[in-house]
Amino acid sequence: MKIAVCIKQVPARDSQPRVNDDRTWVRDQDASFEVNEADAYALEEGLRLREKHGGEVVVCSAGPARVAQALREALARGADRAIHVEDDDLARGDAFAVAEALAWAMRDEQFDLVLTGLQSDDQGFAQTGVVLAGTLGIGSATIIMEVDVQPEAVRVKRELEGGWFQFVTLPLPAVLTIQSGINQLRYATLKGIMAAKKKEIRKAVPPAGFASRQRIVNLYVPEKKKRTEMIGGSAPEAAKELVRRLRDEARVIV
Repeated sequence: MKIAVCIKQVPARDSQPRVNDDRTWVRDQDASFEVNEADAYALEEGLRLREKHGGEVVVCSAGPARVAQALREALARGADRAIHVEDDDLARGDAFAVAEALAWAMRDEQFDLVLTGLQSDDQGFAQTGVVLAGTLGIGSATIIMEVDVQPEAVRVKRELEGGWFQFVTLPLPAVLTIQSGINQLRYATLKGIMAAKKKEIRKAVPPAGFASRQRIVNLYVPEKKKRTEMIGGSAPEAAKELVRRLRDEARVIV
């Protein structure tokens, strides 16, 4: 079974990056980077499927040269080889640009299954996997909590709202977006780290045309402020007004 796992390198959660001068993204030099959490679970699921069904796991990522570090980490955890679509602009690219670049790099691979994380920790749109499936012309399922590969198909368990689940069967090939917590992550061993140095990372420089369809106009750190409002009137009137504000303005109740 030939499995692709798409991963993204994102700013580490404990880093404190600053907004760049044009206020469209963070300053790379001020941030440390790590593999996106949901993508780490997708990688683990791919490794488990390979151990069960045989084949290979190929990690794919798009972004600047620093992304090679994330790919090496994935190789150290057990992936067989990697594909790096190297382009500085893809670090802040939207789902369309990244998906199109990854699909272009995968065009000759003929993967049976493509796994991605549900969403990224930096932009969090949860769209790259879905757009990738559409670009590749294959089916997809999202928010996956369980994967059961069958002959020429895959049966998955999807997490829905309110504690409900849905079981869906898709023909292969397919794209699945994996939910965090689907499995227990493994970590790279010393043997795996040494072996990763000899594994292939194929660099693919994308042609022009994979431009983002959205543009970040202004990025800023959330402002912390407090505001107190007194609601007058009788107790019933104040309660009614409070409920209205919680529902219509704060939107914390339905």
